[in-house]
Amino acid sequence: MVVCENNFQKLTKYKRMLSKLARGVAMASVVTLLTGCNLVVMNPSGDIASQQADLIVVSTILMLIIILPVMALIVFFAWKYRQSNKDAEYDPEWHHSTKLEIVIWSAPLAIIIALGAITWVSTHTLDPYRPLDRIDADRPLAKGHKPMVVEVVSLDWKWLFLYPEQGIATVNELAAPLDTPIQFKITSSGIMNSFFIPALAGQIYSMAGMETKLHAVINEEGIYDGFSGNYSGEGFSHMRFKFHGLSQEGFDDWVSKVKSNENLLGRPEYLQLEKPSIDEPIHYFSDVDPELYNAILNMCVDQSKMCMNEMMAIDESGGGGLAGIYNVMSLTYDVPQMRGSQPMPDRKSYVATLCTTPEGGFAGDLNALPLFSNEQTSDRAMSFAPSGVSTGF
Repeated sequence: MVVCENNFQKLTKYKRMLSKLARGVAMASVVTLLTGCNLVVMNPSGDIASQQADLIVVSTILMLIIILPVMALIVFFAWKYRQSNKDAEYDPEWHHSTKLEIVIWSAPLAIIIALGAITWVSTHTLDPYRPLDRIDADRPLAKGHKPMVVEVVSLDWKWLFLYPEQGIATVNELAAPLDTPIQFKITSSGIMNSFFIPALAGQIYSMAGMETKLHAVINEEGIYDGFSGNYSGEGFSHMRFKFHGLSQEGFDDWVSKVKSNENLLGRPEYLQLEKPSIDEPIHYFSDVDPELYNAILNMCVDQSKMCMNEMMAIDESGGGGLAGIYNVMSLTYDVPQMRGSQPMPDRKSYVATLCTTPEGGFAGDLNALPLFSNEQTSDRAMSFAPSGVSTGF
């Protein structure tokens, strides 16, 4: 029996040693694998992303000032007041220490105040809508400097980039010159997405009928990943693009390469491009309708639709009254049906608008317009508009 007990103790000892060895190997393997990770968020190439990385580091350090001592004290008290330590002073009646209370409350309070101050400052300095005031930490930006404008549209499931100053557009490829402030104007054709280039700046949402903005600058030449950080359907995982940080000469060459293509992007071409597709290849457009982005933003690329800004102008002027209720009801944005992702309704839809036609039309005061009168038949509501007002059927 004694021999069996000794063998069992040895076996238990070996199992513990093997268990510790396995844990050590596992931890070493994890550390080794992590050394190969590209922590682009903590080592970015754009000034805004660098400031955000610094904010993460500072906030983490401030929190660790509390967390690490607490973890150390847990181990200390557990060891000091262990059952086998007969020399530890034990006082079950102890209930208060002024010095200890001061430390316990003042340290977290100081951390909270520091985090609050950092949050307040960074909320203003890193506001994505705020124009940049520096290229990097050592180079302030001259006053009056105008950023390069890039208009971004998230589609199903691809990205459209419009360069209004260069008169070009691309799909799933973005480029910008080094040390040049960029102003991104971002919207969506339908479902909400988020525009995210980790090396450049933080992510920002894109929503249909709304425009979000992002100011950023790239400081190092390279090719960086961009993608949507917001799930948007079956093609979401392929909704990626490459962002090229180029020298000014390299950017000019890239623009020339795009302009060498003969593809045009107008309203009809956009309506085709808008249709859902997965793993869309890169496209270049050498000529772009200058009003296309505004039409996308106001959800009226289809010219039979009333633009949102026109609808808001009508509302601001008091609306069309009860007589115009059928106009409002028929203005639902039905792009999902147009793209074929949803069946068209059985009923007919007619639109009558107060908007100006592309060729020119009404340009007077909306308050001076007479109210619409409507006659509703069995299958449609028809609006009678005054002269100079466009009507789409």
